Amino acid sequence: MSKNLEAMSLEELWKLFPIFLVAHKEDWKLWYEEEKDAILSLLPSDLAVRINHIGSTAVPRIWAKDIVDIMLEVKDCCALKRVKELLLANGWRCMNESEGRIVLNKGYTEAGFAERVFHLHLRLYGDCDELYFRDYLCRHPEIAKDYERLKLSLWKNFEHNRDGYTEAKTDFIRQYTELGKSESARIN
Repeated sequence: MSKNLEAMSLEELWKLFPIFLVAHKEDWKLWYEEEKDAILSLLPSDLAVRINHIGSTAVPRIWAKDIVDIMLEVKDCCALKRVKELLLANGWRCMNESEGRIVLNKGYTEAGFAERVFHLHLRLYGDCDELYFRDYLCRHPEIAKDYERLKLSLWKNFEHNRDGYTEAKTDFIRQYTELGKSESARIN
């Protein structure tokens, strides 16, 4: 009998759910749209301010983890808690929670990843650096390819260490997020 996910250590979870990258899939956009509609159908219309497809699966032509990241921005902390409650009651699991931020997932099973896997980043409206990074990579395909090369170079070394993998990408992400903010200010 397999162990319940909540009873597993971090090391056991990382072994069951390793970092793995795949070539870009056009299906990711469809998965996002379908999941966005499913999420919004669960929520009263006044809770969600903005919802977006983020992460590498939102950037054309680069390799990514086969996990669709979604960011849902809400107006205040009360809305954040209410959205969390509604999603937990509808099959989502809480991965991480800090002040003003909650990360939920769907598609993690005791047997490993499901066919479709999602990370939902709940945020207060305006806490959206991921949008600047995504948009910068989409406008600059050569930088997106640099990001892909970085991720591919880290993959096997951090296959069972999500925190290490994320930390190793932080400087790159921070640099291009700031450039994205500057560029966005000039465009708008």
